[in-house]
Order: sequence, then structure tokens, then C-alpha cells
Amino acid sequence: MTAYLNALGVICALGRGQAEVSRSLFAGDCSGMRAESGWVPERVLPVAGVHGELATIPPELGQQSSRNNQLLLEAALQIEGEIRQAIQRYGAARVAIVLGTSTSGIDEASRGIAHYLRDNQFPVDYDYQQQELSAPANFLADWLQTSGPAYVISTACTSSARALMSAQRLLDLGVCDAVICGGVDSLCKLTLNGFSSLEAVSDQRCNPFSRNRNGINIGEAAVLFLMSRQPSPIALLGSGASCDAHHISAPEPSGKGAWQAMRKALASAKLAPEQIGYLNLHGTATQHNDAMESLAVASLFPAGVACSSTKPMSGHTLGAAGALEAAFCWLSLTHNQLPPHVWDGQADPALPALHWVRPGARLEKRCLMSNSFAFGGNNVSLIIAEAP
Repeated sequence: MTAYLNALGVICALGRGQAEVSRSLFAGDCSGMRAESGWVPERVLPVAGVHGELATIPPELGQQSSRNNQLLLEAALQIEGEIRQAIQRYGAARVAIVLGTSTSGIDEASRGIAHYLRDNQFPVDYDYQQQELSAPANFLADWLQTSGPAYVISTACTSSARALMSAQRLLDLGVCDAVICGGVDSLCKLTLNGFSSLEAVSDQRCNPFSRNRNGINIGEAAVLFLMSRQPSPIALLGSGASCDAHHISAPEPSGKGAWQAMRKALASAKLAPEQIGYLNLHGTATQHNDAMESLAVASLFPAGVACSSTKPMSGHTLGAAGALEAAFCWLSLTHNQLPPHVWDGQADPALPALHWVRPGARLEKRCLMSNSFAFGGNNVSLIIAEAP
């Protein structure tokens, strides 16, 4: 049965809400990517943060206060009306919550530990609940007073793509009637220093698929979909996953696992490659990811497919990336436009040539694919399409 995506709330470096994010996305606006110091010692790095005040956590949920949950609340408030209607229609026990994250409240935890090491006690506002991976789903369930399944998937950069897959399975199994699904991750020093230690972070805005690419930029985001069987214009038409387990952090170089995930997504949607109108690439701008992904795409789409990486605009939002880039596909269908590929235009001669989206490009086919790949060879591909 079809899983419809009835509503979308989104906040990231491109803006807050569908209107702002759409304007920036289709204009190729990278102004949300700003060079900042203080994240990694002795380095100034571009990061894609959300600037300005965030929604305040209600006092009764103060123990769950974290930047991650504030971002999540911002996205939820955008579609609160649709969510409350679903709860009223189906009942609190029939609405599930499935989210992806990799950071949860680790920023609050690391600051709390630093305080403890200095003063031999934790700060008064520190609570272990903040850093649990389950925290975003628990917070949202408490805020909405739902009693259906509520859990978090944490598979690094595929987390929220897998959350959408999991949400569809809950509907297929009849466990619930609606699912609030998506992902959230916030900027934190632990993440930036971790990727920096892997020599994966660029000192410039990332440059996906260029011969000059030299690493990722980290961003933050929160994305929520309301998924149900209630018909609406856009649906999660297909999904596919694989785990090639090639290496703890490096992708399988031939792109075999990525190819399998895309192939499975097409099969589940009952589509042929030539029916896909756009592919949102994982496109992190690391040497290994871009090489293997271009091989997989060229193999699966011999006739070519319009594609782009949106990470120079949004940054790599890690646990939120799968849902964020699915949201970009949702917005493309809504506005009949495509996000341009932002780079220096200097193709890597060692890679197969792909069909890059240019500024102002319009969407011609109504089925879109989005790729997410993660540590451990964990691969997910989603197909977001005009509802049949």
C-alpha cells in the first residue's frame, strides 16, 4: 500500500519552513555555509548552522532541553496542526514516532563533562536523558502526548532515511495509522573533531565530484514528515537498503553496495531507471564517496539521470541527511524545480561523467531518488514521487 507524505516541517542552514528552504535551495544559495572558529582547535571551518533563536522547550519538559530537541520542536511546530489532527483522528496510541539521529544531546553532554572535570560536579541543567539516542523520539512523544511506538534509529548518515523506511513498515504491518518520521542532528564539537581526526573535513566549502574535492562540511537540521495512508500529492514510493560492510568508515570502492540499494529501491517502486527524473546524490565531496557513488550511478543509469549534491548548501547533516534530502525531493515535486549542483565545474577525469543539474532546471519526470550512505557500508536509497 502507498505511504503518503502528508506534511513536511524543515529547518536547516537554508532556512526555516518550506518557503525559505525552497527559495534558497533552487537558487543554489550557499550563504548558510559560514566559516567559523571554535569548533576544532586551530582551524577555521565552514559549517552550515541554523542561526538565531530557537523554540523554547516547555518548562514541564525542561529535563529534556537540548539544542537537538529545540531544532526538532521548530520542525514540529511547522506542522503541528496536521499532527494534532492525525492524533485526534486515529488516537494517541495509533500515531508512531520514528526518527534518526547521530548526535542527540551529545553537545550538552560534552559541556557537562567539561564542567565536571573542572569543578568535580555536573552543572545543574545537565541531565543524562539529554544525550540518550532515544531522546528526540521520547521528547516528541511527551510533547505530543502520543502513546504509540516511539523510537530512534542511529545508523550514522543513513539514520533518517532508515527512519522513513521503518515508518512505512509500521504502516504496512498495521501497527499504527500515522507516523511522524524524519531526523535531527545538531552541530557539536565532538562530531566536528571526530571527522577532522579522520582528515575528512574541508577548510573550504565542499566541492562534490570535482577533481579538487577535499572533504565534507558539517551542518545541522531537523526534518519531520507526517506519513499515513491518507491520500495526498506526494508519496514514499519505494526504498532500498544494503550493507556491504566493506570497512568501518570507508565505502566499498566499486559502489556495489550503493548500486544494490538503488536497484532495490527501483524494484520496490516497480520503476525502471529511465523513469527517475532526478537523483539527489549523497555527494559528500570526499575522494572515496564521490568515486564509488559516480561508478554506481553510471552503472545503474547508463542513459544518464539529472543529479546534484545539495551538501554545499546544507552541509552534511549526518543523522538528519536522509530525511533532509528526501525533503528536498518533496520540495522539487511541489515547485517543479530542481536543486542545482554547486561546484567549481572541474570534473574529475577519473570518474564517469554525470548529468549535473544547472540553475533554473525544471523537473520533467515525477519520480525522484535520494541516496544516503554511512559508515560500515550502510546504504539507503529512497524514491519520493507524485502519488499514483
